[in-house]
Amino acid sequence: MRLPKTIKIYGDIHYRNKDCRQESTEQKEFFAMLKELRPAYYKVAIHPKNEGKRSYQSAAIESDQGALNKGASDIVIPAAIAFICEMKRIDHTLSTISKDQIEYLESGQELGAFACIALGSNAAWQALLDWEKLLSNK
Repeated sequence: MRLPKTIKIYGDIHYRNKDCRQESTEQKEFFAMLKELRPAYYKVAIHPKNEGKRSYQSAAIESDQGALNKGASDIVIPAAIAFICEMKRIDHTLSTISKDQIEYLESGQELGAFACIALGSNAAWQALLDWEKLLSNK
């Protein structure tokens, strides 16, 4: 995965391990941590489900209703400063990031959101802690 220079990356970009956990496992762990340690955030956090098979008609309807945004990030927490985080595997060379995902993060960042890419759930948690510092200073 080619990492963009415009978005902050959390995690070790030099880590390599072909046996590292899948992105979905990291995602699940992050939301479990959020539920246990930050239940108020958990109540409003979302994971937009953009992937998966749909018929053309179903995709068109969902897109017209704003339900599908190809680049929407994996973790979105609406708050005074929005938290937008794209989750990837700890070994980022085993992941991909699309142009749409980068554009989504950049657009959110330009509008004042806290936007980042996290390499694994622990990196996403570190990003969340940094975001909380911004919120407490607001």
